[in-house]
Amino acid sequence: MIKNIYFWLKNSRLFSLPMAILSWLIIFVYALKNGGNILNGFIALIGISFAQLATNLFDDYVDFKNLPANSQQCKCAYIKEGKATLNDVLKVVIIYLSISCLTGLFLFLRCGLPVIGLALIGGIIALSYAKLSQRGLSELAVGITFGPLLFEGVYFVMTGNFSLEVFVLSLAVVMFTIGLMYVHTVLDFEGDMCSHKKTLACRLNDKNKAINGVFVVYGLGYFFTIILSIIMRNYLILTTLVLIPLILKMHKSLKTYTSGGDVKEFYFRLLQARNLMVYYSIIMIFMLK
Repeated sequence: MIKNIYFWLKNSRLFSLPMAILSWLIIFVYALKNGGNILNGFIALIGISFAQLATNLFDDYVDFKNLPANSQQCKCAYIKEGKATLNDVLKVVIIYLSISCLTGLFLFLRCGLPVIGLALIGGIIALSYAKLSQRGLSELAVGITFGPLLFEGVYFVMTGNFSLEVFVLSLAVVMFTIGLMYVHTVLDFEGDMCSHKKTLACRLNDKNKAINGVFVVYGLGYFFTIILSIIMRNYLILTTLVLIPLILKMHKSLKTYTSGGDVKEFYFRLLQARNLMVYYSIIMIFMLK
């Protein structure tokens, strides 16, 4: 039983969960400072986590049918190797979404109608994420769900209010989450081009331009960070600028990788983007007043 649970959590890309947990932790801490409800905040985390796992797994379900010959060796490997069928994947997705829906129902009973609206938006994006990513809209989907939707949602269930400061905070943080997703598409560039998948990186139609796009993504993150520091009059937030050398290092490493290469090399670069989001979030948590 435990082996089976681990198997599905691993293939649901459990390693990506820190970006949801850390985003949640930022707004959780901020809401607590404004008298937020602790129980509601933790229940929201459960719903957010299972919604993300469902999205990751459903992405595999949709993508598997269109995998190019030179796709990453690790992409849908557990299905390719016969360790699970597409029906198995779909069943687990339904279980994840059911748990997420139950947390939404609990919060609706405690907090009111806005929870339903927020949950519906999140559910629609989660189920359509794979199709959105094929049209170059994955970054937009992630931007909405891990940005304003997550931050304003958690803040609302904890405090009963929405906030402009929270909205700007969400935009600053989510650009680092989008950075992780964007780097993933850059690493998949050649394979996605062969399968005619219209990711944002592929729409640039040039890998060098796609790689340079990381500067735009993280540049926007720091743009919103600066705006946030002005609105909050909290310039300690600008401590996050110390991460710029890591962005430059990651950009350099992307230039030395070709889609379909060694799995370890793939994850080495992907985890650099994940670590950027982790470091940014930790600094933000400690610097928010």
